[in-house]
Amino acid sequence: MTGPVDVDLLVVGGGPAGLATALHAVRAGLSVRVLERRAGVVDKACGEGLMPGAVAALDALGVDPPGHSIRGIAYCAPGRRAEARFRAGAGRGVRRLALHGALREAALRAGVDVEEVLVDDVTQGDVVTAGGLRARYLVAADGLHSPLRRSLGLDAAVRGPARFGLRRHYAVAPWSDDVEVHWARDAEAYVTPVDDDIVGVAVLSSGRGGLDDRLDAFPDLLERLRGAEHASRVRGAGPLRQTATRRTAGRVLLVGDAAGYVDALTGEGVALALGQAEAAVRAVVADDPSAYEREWRRVTRRYRWLTGALVTSTRPAVVRRAVVPAAAALPPVFRAAVDALARPVGEPARSVL
Repeated sequence: MTGPVDVDLLVVGGGPAGLATALHAVRAGLSVRVLERRAGVVDKACGEGLMPGAVAALDALGVDPPGHSIRGIAYCAPGRRAEARFRAGAGRGVRRLALHGALREAALRAGVDVEEVLVDDVTQGDVVTAGGLRARYLVAADGLHSPLRRSLGLDAAVRGPARFGLRRHYAVAPWSDDVEVHWARDAEAYVTPVDDDIVGVAVLSSGRGGLDDRLDAFPDLLERLRGAEHASRVRGAGPLRQTATRRTAGRVLLVGDAAGYVDALTGEGVALALGQAEAAVRAVVADDPSAYEREWRRVTRRYRWLTGALVTSTRPAVVRRAVVPAAAALPPVFRAAVDALARPVGEPARSVL
């Protein structure tokens, strides 16, 4: 018999994953409260390109953040370019502040209480307690380096070189409606149009140093950005790869980056968070947290396989040099890979044949 509770579901973390969980919970008829340590709308290092599946998932929640339409993905290297358009509809470049603001506004409009509370530990038995509140279940959506994942003993050792990301916006009109991925010897630069006069530039690599130093590896991109004013300060994230031994511990479910993360290379972070949020709420409604572990594996399977394989296979310099020429030489294969990224999470990709 479950003791008295304040709410059905506590959500720790008020970013996109936590707010999406709260919105799904309200739609399912659950009482929910969000506990977030930071006040208001929060910025974060992010590539900011929403795949068509993520745009559709946000639309289903009644969330329509402003941004710039994206038609596909382009792989770029000096003198070479390979393009593939989305077949599942348009994506959207959305500044992280705009995405968080739109989700927060939707949650508040739906009657969700968002409180500024620091939570780094929970206690549980027949109920779960955090931040002085008791709930039937708790969703930990507290980010890449989740304190709750660590406190519950769910952190797992990570193998391989650590990768980090840095992002800055530039006041320049987008020169393409694609998300451009520029490949260099040991880094990738992602250029995302987020407004009619702003692009976001994110660099991922295992090296150290500031963003300007890392951009030296991309002379074609630097030429595009020459003279453009900075439209935001540099934000960083990493190490990107994080692993959890499992996604549930008693009445606690891990959602979003807190549940584990491979890499930002394929740009599916927001779509994955939205899919996991919906799956977690279904498990809570069914009073069956073990169902979430199975659903998490299904929802993230394509991302884990594709991203893990791409990160591992492109470590050797000789392979990295061949990525863009191969994409340009094999358009059907490149289009199939982009189509897989564009589709809703958990949905199987189409065959390339």
